[in-house]
Amino acid sequence: MTARRRSARTAASAKAAAIDLDALGSVDAYFDELARWLDLEAVAERERMARRRQLRSQRDVERTGEALVRLQLVDHQTGLAGRLLLDFAKPGGEPLPMNRLKVGSPVVITDDGDPADHGVAGVVSRRKQNHLQVATEQWPEAKWYRIDLSPDETTRRRQLAAMATARTASGRRARLRDRLLGLLPLRFDDPPELDFYSDLNPPQQEAVRFAMSARDVAVLHGPPGTGKTTTLAEVVFQAVRQGQRVLACAPSNTAVDNLLERLVQMLPQVLRVGHPARVFEALRGHTLDELVDRDPATEVVRQMRREVQELVRAASRSGRGRDAHARRRELFSEAGQLRGQIRAQERSVIRNILDTADVVCTTTTIDDDLLGDREFDLVVIDEACQCTLPGVWQAVLRAERLVLAGDHCQLPPTVLSNDAVAAGMQDSLMQRLVQREGESVYRRLTVQYRMHEAIMTFSSNTFYDGSLVADASVAGHRLCDLPAVADLPLTQDPLLFIDTAGAEFEEQVETDGDSKFNPREANLIIDLVRQLTEAGVAPEQIAVIAPYAAQVRLLRNRLEDSLLEIDTVDGFQGREKEVVLLTMVRSNEVQEIGFLADTRRTNVALTRAKRSLIMVGDSATLASHRFYAELLEYFEQRSAYRSVWEFAEV
Repeated sequence: MTARRRSARTAASAKAAAIDLDALGSVDAYFDELARWLDLEAVAERERMARRRQLRSQRDVERTGEALVRLQLVDHQTGLAGRLLLDFAKPGGEPLPMNRLKVGSPVVITDDGDPADHGVAGVVSRRKQNHLQVATEQWPEAKWYRIDLSPDETTRRRQLAAMATARTASGRRARLRDRLLGLLPLRFDDPPELDFYSDLNPPQQEAVRFAMSARDVAVLHGPPGTGKTTTLAEVVFQAVRQGQRVLACAPSNTAVDNLLERLVQMLPQVLRVGHPARVFEALRGHTLDELVDRDPATEVVRQMRREVQELVRAASRSGRGRDAHARRRELFSEAGQLRGQIRAQERSVIRNILDTADVVCTTTTIDDDLLGDREFDLVVIDEACQCTLPGVWQAVLRAERLVLAGDHCQLPPTVLSNDAVAAGMQDSLMQRLVQREGESVYRRLTVQYRMHEAIMTFSSNTFYDGSLVADASVAGHRLCDLPAVADLPLTQDPLLFIDTAGAEFEEQVETDGDSKFNPREANLIIDLVRQLTEAGVAPEQIAVIAPYAAQVRLLRNRLEDSLLEIDTVDGFQGREKEVVLLTMVRSNEVQEIGFLADTRRTNVALTRAKRSLIMVGDSATLASHRFYAELLEYFEQRSAYRSVWEFAEV
């Protein structure tokens, strides 16, 4: 059976297995199914963590990207709400290996020398090249530490609680729930006349008017580079201008901060709660931590924090023996009591700050203890296609009206359980609304400001009905137009596909793993990066994208410039670079392309480039799939197809 037929059969099987939520017929059946998905995902997460704990060598453990081992506790302090902020680093301050422990990620800290240690739960609160900071409520004790990405039980509990509330809701909450589930029709008023804050193009203006006319829910479909977040920020501005309170959400900290960065330029009372993924200098004054810290009542809290630190230091200096252990427990207990008093004092300050904010920005994993029972006139969710259905109900329950923004033609939510994927867990609320309601529920943005017209056109025709238009400012821009970049064939042409077919660029599989890599393809990418930098392209203007983590690891080990970004497709969602080199990796005799068959992933990779897209791959393997056959044909039509024999000795 060919790879193409296998892919088609797998897709048909998954479609047949997927649950038609609209056909379930009742609210109870709907939420029962969502709860089942969460159970499946919980099992998959626990199994993955168990497999990771069984890996023996440090290299094998850290290669997963989900664990760091042999760490030292190098510093600590007390943060907001009395939580402990613990800094971990490798001996000698050596750089941390590539990992997926991002700010906001739930983790567990354990004794690296004791496999039976159940550890202490925490959340990554800061990460740098050579250290990781974790916020936790307990003090872990060990000589050497291990930090693992943890099954996010807190998020799962919050989602289950929100779903239980939605299931039995009445009044406003029940009406919005039933309209989202298709049990009641969606309602729209006439589009209002608006005085726009931002300089929006006509499709963006229409999208804002449409969002403001929605009485229940509206969807803003933003293909790559079309200014989706700018448009959503304008919706928030218009709502605040009308006296409404807004909750602005996104599934990731990075997406929240991207929206926050625009909102703080438009509105005075914007508040960021949670763990900011990156807090630029201009944004720090809008974080809850900073505003609490500047409140006059916080001086008392600072003194109490200093007392907590002294107690913790005293406990860590305790000697050995039974009395010493008793003394340590006593000191930690006293520190815990003080942290409780700190929390009470801070709650009062936090409550006042929340009450005066026009816009509250947070991830969709909402801290319900922090926000209490606050409801909002408008809830917006950016990157809504990255949210699973169970993940949206915390935000939905707080909404009078809802606006979802995203692109269902790019990456879906991350779901670990194959059974949950087959049942439909990767299909977001936004995607389901678009499929069920059609154009009546959404407006698409069509003018894009990122890509050269030649880079844009294939994705436009394949995913967006040919509707995208490149703005005049970007339609013809090239690498050689950048200052100090030489005018060469490699910098003149916006598109290039280098075909490795027949050159024995065979894929390989990592030892003791299943991730793929292609050494000879990596060699070619390295040579192309060298040619680009010699032509004057700055390393920070270049991105190398690979669909497989093993290829990323190989390239990172060989391309050591810290300004050159090398990552998986998932890592570049929402990003852009002047030039993108895309290594497709797959090259085999049976024409198997694996998860490259999810063409939404490739759509993301193809649309990260602004001025130049260079793709390297084996046409004999890729063209077994119709999508890639059409993509290669597009490169040929654009006179952008070359054989590898023209670029290197093979």
